[in-house]
Amino acid sequence: MQRRATTTIQVDDGLIMRPANTTYTNNLLEAFEETWPEVSRAMPWILPEKEIEPQLADFLDETERTGRVGRMHHWVLIRPWDEAVLGLLGFDRVTRSGIAEWNLGYWVRSSEQRRGIASRAIEAALTWLAELEPVSVELKVDPNNAAGKRTVERTVRRWNGSRCVVGDSAITVAGVRTLHECHLIEIRP
Repeated sequence: MQRRATTTIQVDDGLIMRPANTTYTNNLLEAFEETWPEVSRAMPWILPEKEIEPQLADFLDETERTGRVGRMHHWVLIRPWDEAVLGLLGFDRVTRSGIAEWNLGYWVRSSEQRRGIASRAIEAALTWLAELEPVSVELKVDPNNAAGKRTVERTVRRWNGSRCVVGDSAITVAGVRTLHECHLIEIRP
């Protein structure tokens, strides 16, 4: 498997993806507060009983370091004309299927949802990841999140993917355990 550093992706005139780093801590914190508690479903590693800012700063520091060496890839979704933070998207190695090399996760702040941001960013990130070699990617979704489920299912159809029941996994968010559905796509250059 080839590795490369996370790079900026110009999605279109209305969306740019910049490698996540600690300079975005305050802007992401503001976006998280706008979307709480929904953001906790997208990022179950956030412990709501603890202060969020240091958790977010640690996450961004780790993603920047691992992104430089290609072990994880996370981007902050930015609206270019005013530099507004619209969300996050990333690939990590926390997979459940036993097949995929990468897990794709994303989150869009509530005021920016229903504008195609997630779909456009996912498409751009998958295309970027596929530039080097064929790779398998998991997408997990809470079946109770109708919008997220539609986005994942549309992506799976577009990339000729499939449902992967063996990758289903229970995820605990704010003390509630929910079985998340797993889908797989194979991407290639």
